[in-house]
Amino acid sequence: MPLRAIAAALCLTLSAVPLAALGATTERAEELRDVASARSLGMGNAFRATGLGADALLGNPAAMALFPAYRIEGTGAYDPRNKEGYLGISLADSSSGRLALGVDYHWLSLGRGGARTKSNLSTLGAALPLSQSLIIGLSGHYLRLNGQQRFANSITLDAGLLVRLSEQLTVGVSGHNLIDTDNVELTRYFTAHTAYVGPALVVAFDVRADFETRDSTVLTYNTGAEYTLDQTIPLRAGYTYDGFQRLSRLSVGTGYLSPGGGGVDLAYQHDLGGLNGRMLSLTLRILAN
Repeated sequence: MPLRAIAAALCLTLSAVPLAALGATTERAEELRDVASARSLGMGNAFRATGLGADALLGNPAAMALFPAYRIEGTGAYDPRNKEGYLGISLADSSSGRLALGVDYHWLSLGRGGARTKSNLSTLGAALPLSQSLIIGLSGHYLRLNGQQRFANSITLDAGLLVRLSEQLTVGVSGHNLIDTDNVELTRYFTAHTAYVGPALVVAFDVRADFETRDSTVLTYNTGAEYTLDQTIPLRAGYTYDGFQRLSRLSVGTGYLSPGGGGVDLAYQHDLGGLNGRMLSLTLRILAN
């Protein structure tokens, strides 16, 4: 083989390595960012300004104090195509006092092949209304991750702020993984979000900005809506644009709301491209005012 051809082949091989590593890194950076309840998944993971679930701990922690309630939620999600999923339980109490408190634990199976990991994500958070229209929140995360090629044993912090523009309309911002851990699963990102929460209709929009994982800013968009029939049957739909993989995701959901405030939620998310994920999610929830 001519020397020039050998050199060209070597250059192609070496250039492919960082590209493959970049793809794996950006994929891993997104793995923990969409962990949420079936209700949120059905709305395209646009949930950070709604305050309607205990998964506010994983979004904007300030949202825990939006509506006084005691919430317990158990969620299971699984992608049969990519063999990924998670199990989680969340508790949040914003009815016992001015300070809202919450705790969350998730066990996750992430990645594929030799990159597959078993992860434990624990979260503790609090939210405090500073006035009738301004709420702040903090949440701390502990991630323990074990795999053949990956390991993490890290603590980081999220912070959020919500502003009530009216009884139904809320806007907010949040910063995530503010403590640098040197783990790609916990890279720093920021979100801005808004939601309208009415008696039967909920509409929400989130935008997520990552300034660090790549050389240029990566934006991910989430939007969704929920309409509840006869205060019993919710119908949900949502859309996500993943700025890392440059693909769209469509989601739908439904469920049953009991007269006491609890219920069950079901959701399905369909990737249009990429790894062609097919995520199914189920949440059982208890609500007491």
